Amino acid sequence: MGRLAISDPGLPGPQGLFLLFGRGKRPDRRAIKEFAACYPNVSISHDPVGESSLRLVTPEGEDAGHAGETITNIQHDRVWVEFVRDGLTFDLAGLAPGHPSDAPQVSHRFDLTQLPAKDDYEALHLTPGHHLAGGERLIPIAKSLLGLARDLVDHFDELACVVWPPAGSAIGHQFFESIVTAWLDGGPFPALGLTAFREAVDGALQSEGLDFWIGQELRIEPPLSSDKVTATRLGVRLINQMVLVGGVETSERVVAPDGNRLLMRPSRNGKFVRVWRE
Repeated sequence: MGRLAISDPGLPGPQGLFLLFGRGKRPDRRAIKEFAACYPNVSISHDPVGESSLRLVTPEGEDAGHAGETITNIQHDRVWVEFVRDGLTFDLAGLAPGHPSDAPQVSHRFDLTQLPAKDDYEALHLTPGHHLAGGERLIPIAKSLLGLARDLVDHFDELACVVWPPAGSAIGHQFFESIVTAWLDGGPFPALGLTAFREAVDGALQSEGLDFWIGQELRIEPPLSSDKVTATRLGVRLINQMVLVGGVETSERVVAPDGNRLLMRPSRNGKFVRVWRE
């Protein structure tokens, strides 16, 4: 896959998320304009290719004229648009016919039979706008980003899955739409998808991606973690509560769904919240 030019606002990195389409099925600018017209809270605020004032310069320095609606080879690495959704701006890069974005490798899958293979998909990269730099982890901004991604998933049937880099997760089309819609409508935080779980060497069950939201990861210690299904359900409940309150700074006692009393305590470095049976 081709890489975005260094000057692109949608340069791949730790920010934002990736939208994976089957090869040859990425939308172009026309399809994105049609998408924006279907959603009253979404509009395109900047389209470099479509601006009549944009002029192209050849490698020799000669004026190549107005870009208009034509994309030349000079611009193939830079096909992107800027959205406004609920007053916040977001950049979408990797549109056809330019090069797709480079999606990161993932370790977890949700509602997918297998992890997405790079050769099977082409990615768009959706990121917060430059004026939101530094605020990517704020809940209102993250929710608006995910809401825009949900709208894109809802509109494009060809969109196979969403890659959420903080958790290293690939989330299937229908599952992503369902969990994000539920959260935006006041439901629980979608811990399975926007975070994930892995088994540590010592048998503990440890979250991945929770750090993005609260600056801490959850760690369910053995023997509480011995039943991974039960421990995962507990982890989902605890993560929802931790996102609501913004993390854990002191020892807390909670009651598990099975009635057992649990102790939650930050690690010495504050990076983990450890959970045991009391």
